[in-house]
Amino acid sequence: MRWYAVHTLSGSEDKAMRALEQRIQQHGLEGRFGRVLVPSETVVDSKTKRQVTRRFYPGYMLVQMELDNETWHLVKNTPKVTGFVGGTRNPPPVPESEVARITSMLSDEVEPKPVLDFEVGEEVRLTEGRYASMRGVIEEVNEARGKLRVVINMFGRPVPTELSFHQVEKLS
Repeated sequence: MRWYAVHTLSGSEDKAMRALEQRIQQHGLEGRFGRVLVPSETVVDSKTKRQVTRRFYPGYMLVQMELDNETWHLVKNTPKVTGFVGGTRNPPPVPESEVARITSMLSDEVEPKPVLDFEVGEEVRLTEGRYASMRGVIEEVNEARGKLRVVINMFGRPVPTELSFHQVEKLS
């Protein structure tokens, strides 16, 4: 079985996934389909402090299936599905390396990750470390490492400091 990217109506990915799973059962095609995924993670919104689900690819889902005329039509005629990505009749499969990368991003963690949208030039207060309670201005954001370079002013001189996202708080 190969993986295929399927385009859905934006915001209706979960409904499309449930509708497809239901149609697979109704038509007795469980043996020709594998997993159906809407790649997403649970994060904590920095403003509302609530847990929210963030989709990696809004408007898309991944379907593991044996592609033939019957399975193609079943997916294509599912409510909230607009079609396959990359072709009308013979879509290309998603490379296994890409599927492995996406599935490794899916989090089964108990602790949701915080969503922190820091911007260069934004003023923050340091909450941890030797400069705790001081204010600084963000000079650089490295989301991949979860780090910020913040410039604080000490004795009239700028002092750049590298901090983790959780070591600062935004000043609203």
